[in-house]
Amino acid sequence: MELFPLVILVLAFVLLIVLPARQRKKIQEQQRTLQESLTLGTPVMTTAGMHGTVAALGEGTVDLEIAPGVVVTFARQAVLEIRKPAVAGPADGPVLPGDDADGGPADRTR
Repeated sequence: MELFPLVILVLAFVLLIVLPARQRKKIQEQQRTLQESLTLGTPVMTTAGMHGTVAALGEGTVDLEIAPGVVVTFARQAVLEIRKPAVAGPADGPVLPGDDADGGPADRTR
């Protein structure tokens, strides 16, 4: 029973210092692997939420095309995740009940 406070102290140290440090290291390794796997044409999302396609790669930077002809440069660390390409579907989207043939809302006054 005399060692109980020491055991609690060691357990608190492990929970508050060691486990978060291991998790941080794991996340950093995943980010490094993701940034090294970038290739031209890869759709990505940045930490700011900007979506774009990799247009060029530098040593510490990545150029993203965010719209046709619009290219911006980010630090590689700003790339948060690789996005899956959008699934091809109808160009105009689904037709909802009550919509007119021209795609606009139905006239409800008739």
